[in-house]
Amino acid sequence: MTKSLKNLWARLLFRDRGILPSSRLLGLFLVFSFAVTLVTITGVSWMWVFIVNGLFLLLTFLDLLYAPKKQQLTFHRTIPMELERGNVYTVKVDIHNLSTYAVKFKLLDGLPQSFQTALPLTGKVDRQATLTTFYEITAPIRGKYEVQKLYVRYTSLLGLWEKQITVDMVDEVKVIPDLTDAKQYLESAQQFLMYEGLKIRKQKSAEGEFSQIRNYVVGDDPRKINWRQTAKLQEIMTNEYEPEHGKYITILIDCGRMMGAELKKGNLLDKVLEAALTVTAAALKNGDYVAVLAFSRDVKVFVPPEKGMDHMQRILQAIYHLEVDASESNYPAVLNYLQTVQKKRSLVLLFSDVHTFLHEESGLLYLKRLRRRHLFLMIGIENRDLLDKTKLEPNNVQTAMMKSIAQQQIQIKKREKANWERQGLLMVEATEERLATAAVSHYIHIMNQGLL
Repeated sequence: MTKSLKNLWARLLFRDRGILPSSRLLGLFLVFSFAVTLVTITGVSWMWVFIVNGLFLLLTFLDLLYAPKKQQLTFHRTIPMELERGNVYTVKVDIHNLSTYAVKFKLLDGLPQSFQTALPLTGKVDRQATLTTFYEITAPIRGKYEVQKLYVRYTSLLGLWEKQITVDMVDEVKVIPDLTDAKQYLESAQQFLMYEGLKIRKQKSAEGEFSQIRNYVVGDDPRKINWRQTAKLQEIMTNEYEPEHGKYITILIDCGRMMGAELKKGNLLDKVLEAALTVTAAALKNGDYVAVLAFSRDVKVFVPPEKGMDHMQRILQAIYHLEVDASESNYPAVLNYLQTVQKKRSLVLLFSDVHTFLHEESGLLYLKRLRRRHLFLMIGIENRDLLDKTKLEPNNVQTAMMKSIAQQQIQIKKREKANWERQGLLMVEATEERLATAAVSHYIHIMNQGLL
């Protein structure tokens, strides 16, 4: 394709500056040209037909005199600097028309291809007026992006021609993990963990310090009911105690090949990051020190342990852009590295694929050494496809074989998990919807038991 053809194609694709005929002009020209062509039946020469059609097109160019000039239209885009993955956000575009002519426009934004939106945006700006228009975007893939240009087409007075302009406007946008679970926990920890009540409040008697008075829920110790507040408020209220603060939590995030497996929304790594950030929020809120280590073949990110909610932002900025690597995870290397950077006893939370990890025999030796100083807990996502295959009706040979193999894989996993747990290495699997809740629940359970 020649350079001139490329430029023409760019204009048609809304990516260049210039003037284009509108659909109204094309329709009028076809009707006019057909009418003139019919006149040739009377013996009029074709030369006359071409001249008349040319004059018609030249007259339509007069309509451009009643269109605003490029300098008379200004645009300003307002877009959030941070977007949470999968959430809907609103982008605002201000259009200032300084000319004496009203203008109809069609607008496209230079968003990354992965962004989901309902563009082009259409509307009308009155003369010497300002219009504010909105559109919604959703970003399904984490990372750092630049939104560079705004592409605009606007019509003249009669709408026969469209002027096309490109506005340079650079905005930097970060797509971070979905923090909905973390926000829900920070707003109301009890409400977030409502369905885990029996587990998270199992606490050694006479241990911990008084935290707050809250509503009694099923599973609370009746001995901790605050009868004075119960009589005053006419509701059953209970005292809540919390364990000693200032413990060390180390979160390991696997970025290896298996973490790229697709789920209902995103992949394994996306859900793991969201769960890890929820645990981080819970630990920092409780006054604990949190460190984060992301790895695959090598260590990708290490954030040293600190406490305070300000540390949450440092962790978020360090891990929001993590991607799945094509290589297998090197568990022995990362566990060896962990022992060199984390000298104090801590709770090590490993987010990874349980099935893959169980077949990493070399990692067991390093974990036994790690277990001497640290408390280890691995959290993964259940393989729903495998579980669904175990529930198949064996109506034919193929289905029966699939069900048999799936059941065999689950039995092997259970046997291996039991072997690792006998070594003091706990492993938990949860559904993708409950991963964050399960991770926070086990963290609180360990803290309340004083195991660390």
